Amino acid sequence: MFGRRTLDRLDRMLDEAIAGTFEESDYDESKLSKVESKWKHFLAASVLSRENVEKEKNRVKELVSDISHQTKTPMANIRLYTELLRERMEGSEDLGLLEEIDRQVEKLGFLIQSLTKMSRLESNIVEVKPKRLHISELLDAVVQDILPKAQKKGLKVVNTYTGSGTAYYDMKWTKEALGNIVDNAVKYSPAGSRIIISVREYELYATVSVKDFGVGIREEDTAKIFRRFYRAEDVHDEDGVGIGLYLAREIVRRENGYIKVKSRQGCGAEFMMYLQRRRI
Repeated sequence: MFGRRTLDRLDRMLDEAIAGTFEESDYDESKLSKVESKWKHFLAASVLSRENVEKEKNRVKELVSDISHQTKTPMANIRLYTELLRERMEGSEDLGLLEEIDRQVEKLGFLIQSLTKMSRLESNIVEVKPKRLHISELLDAVVQDILPKAQKKGLKVVNTYTGSGTAYYDMKWTKEALGNIVDNAVKYSPAGSRIIISVREYELYATVSVKDFGVGIREEDTAKIFRRFYRAEDVHDEDGVGIGLYLAREIVRRENGYIKVKSRQGCGAEFMMYLQRRRI
């Protein structure tokens, strides 16, 4: 049986480890029991492991910041030179080549931004901090952002929600998640069609639905669309890098929510984002 003093020391060691203040040098091994000595070495190893994780996180943070920073100047220069060339080639048959360069630069910029967000999320550099907010705030912000792109394609985005319900979500990141879903709907919908955004409120969750009438998703692809960089074979000609839905799912998962999808090929798709209405 352990004596009271031994138990108190073990308890104090654990408290210090949890608080992050444990120092191996604070304990004289010659005065500790065999169990206490093993406990001391275990906690010391745990502290070292935590320090290594923190160092690795900082290295990832620095790398991501460097990549994001170092690519800004060359991307800006490519856009500048493209515009200068466009002025010189006014009316030229080769103008289409410049348009393609411009499109690819935009795609590269979007990819870099998405990879940066993904890296920050996966390494917990950025925390998703949900708080109680009105659902209408989220929908209004997303619709406002997507309208120019939708109108350019002749699409109508219809937000049917007129309620005043609330849910727990991080405005910045959930706007990113829902925006990615709505952007996909715009991308894969035929010109002149509609995208309908609606909300169903349950006791524990509020479900934000995004329904389109586009190409739909094949049954064999529905389990794969949330993977990183996954793109179905029949949409390879469309712009995209296959990160948007992955990011959306990761963001909502960190808010203790989830995303479901219903679709049939050729009959459109409905994505349902479940946000917590109260803490569980």
